[in-house]
Amino acid sequence: MITLGVDPGTATTGFGIIQEELDGSLTVLNFGVIQTTPALSQAVRLVQLYKQIRELILLHHPETCAVEKLFFERNVRTALSVGQARGVILLAMAELNLQIGEYTPLEVKQAVVGYGGADKHQIQQMVKAILGLEDIPQPDDAADALAIAICHIHSLKMRNLYHGNDG
Repeated sequence: MITLGVDPGTATTGFGIIQEELDGSLTVLNFGVIQTTPALSQAVRLVQLYKQIRELILLHHPETCAVEKLFFERNVRTALSVGQARGVILLAMAELNLQIGEYTPLEVKQAVVGYGGADKHQIQQMVKAILGLEDIPQPDDAADALAIAICHIHSLKMRNLYHGNDG
């Protein structure tokens, strides 16, 4: 099963694509960031983000996707911008009939590290270990997206166990 994880943002959106092998091991197929130029209008940046997410989906054919839920911070402007980015990302995924999971930062930390209070470095170290990588994925947004994909894969396994399916 191929899973696309996305850490949404308007300026920088992280993505990570992971394949779960038959033996349960995870292999990274691709990761990186989609960046838009601040000089462009918000509408144009959202169109670029939408098109690039669609291209990733059409290139890698994930069966399932996961996006980080909006965590409302003190900065309302940032929260609204990230919310708009999430909207176009979810639209691209839904339009292509993909199963979508949404996870809070706390859920991602618990699934990847086993501790909801984990810091960024702990999460990055676990992503590196779980995926058998030599180095921590860079930039941070890409590592976060890989963590979101790992969280989704683990969550699907737990749901399948709970409902008596083999996955």
